[in-house]
Amino acid sequence: MRSVLQNRTYRRLFTAQVTALVGTGLATVALSLLAYDLAGADASAVLGTALAIKMVAYVALAPVIGALAERVPRRALLMTADCARAAIALALPFVSHVWQVYVLIFLLQAASAAFTPTFQATVPEILPAERDYLRALSLSRLAYELESLLSPVLAAGLLALITYNWLFAGTALGFLASAALVMSVALPTPLPVERDGGVYAKATFGTRLYRSTPRLRALLALDLAAAAGGSMVIINTVVLVRDHLHRGTGDVSLALGAFGAGSMVAALAVPRAVERFGDRSAMLPGGFVLAAVLAALTVGLAHDTWSWYGLLAAWGLLGAGTAMVLTPAGRLIRRSAAPADLPAAFAAQFALTHSCWLLTYPLAGWLAATAGMTTAAAALTAVALAAATLAALLWPTRDPARLTHLHTTLPADDPHLADAHAGPRGWRHAHHYVIDARHPRWPTPSRAADQLRRPPRPASRRPPDVPVPSPGRPRAHARPGSGRSARRRPHR
Repeated sequence: MRSVLQNRTYRRLFTAQVTALVGTGLATVALSLLAYDLAGADASAVLGTALAIKMVAYVALAPVIGALAERVPRRALLMTADCARAAIALALPFVSHVWQVYVLIFLLQAASAAFTPTFQATVPEILPAERDYLRALSLSRLAYELESLLSPVLAAGLLALITYNWLFAGTALGFLASAALVMSVALPTPLPVERDGGVYAKATFGTRLYRSTPRLRALLALDLAAAAGGSMVIINTVVLVRDHLHRGTGDVSLALGAFGAGSMVAALAVPRAVERFGDRSAMLPGGFVLAAVLAALTVGLAHDTWSWYGLLAAWGLLGAGTAMVLTPAGRLIRRSAAPADLPAAFAAQFALTHSCWLLTYPLAGWLAATAGMTTAAAALTAVALAAATLAALLWPTRDPARLTHLHTTLPADDPHLADAHAGPRGWRHAHHYVIDARHPRWPTPSRAADQLRRPPRPASRRPPDVPVPSPGRPRAHARPGSGRSARRRPHR
């Protein structure tokens, strides 16, 4: 980890992320107290609605902002988002009606929907080495978990000295410090994007990328499994600790701390596991760990045999399973998108991941309140198990980055075909394969194998719509002095 932090640009960006997370944690505590002041006993409903608004803002706005962000320098976009969040945080103490809270929360999360995917897309360009980037992802995961553990403690200490309204000032300071750190570094210029269509086509490209790439479809399924486990922890920990185990309020923090500790331990171990076993072998077990722990929780609740230490162990394992799924996600996205398309890919990941949480949050809360905790745990178990199984089916066992494929519609003088060979059905070559304008769909393994096994036809039987190399454009496999007829001969 230390070697990654020696990179000055990344070190300052990581510090900016940490300060912004601390500010967000203080805002979470202050918002809860503000909701109680405004709504009293209905504060839970206010917070639940605010959380739903947060998810809707993420899901609806992240792809659109990602499409528009291609025209804006990254440093300016990140600084503007941080300054906007600081201004909104300073406005929150002055609200007097619940609807004003909802409006400001929507604006705050809209700014976060601009900041987070752009930040995520910038890091792989600053750390191009695979080993460094994987460790940066682990550090980012640690930062999220430390924020969830330390921010409530910091807020509790501050509340002993000041009123909760001043916590919003701390939030604003965190965002302004983040903006200052971003301003102090030079960030890579966004690469030009070769993509047809207007804003709608650009906004939906990331979703189409997920839909067309097998490993990204599997990642989305694993995100759903992680959301099922995380929702059980976030929504129902207080009820399990207080009502089912009859323990004090301080033990709620301990249970949440067990989840964070499990996540941090796994986040530290994930980089080595990915380097040794690969993405698929390191991530898929995390989904099944989540399903197995939720199943054990369901059985324990059904037979009333759950204990305090069992809950701590279960929460630690849920944290570990979540980190196994989420920590390498950025590496998988970088592997599956062209450099110019990384902002769109991360914006889609941001929106689709929060769509999973938008589904599992109410499932965990409403079922626990109406049908009982056992039913809620059983439903989330079914979601996690189905998602993990689907991910295993969608993600091919053999998943190389370099794929052999055919082009049948590109013109012969397209620069992309510089290393391609003329075959009976088109131009064939192999390279790191991602979905883009020249590769709109994923090649199926059976079709690729069939094309490679099929013997080439004579040149005279080649279909007229298949381009033939021009005499002035020699192919890489042609021998010097072999002549025009040799250059037309299909490569075996």
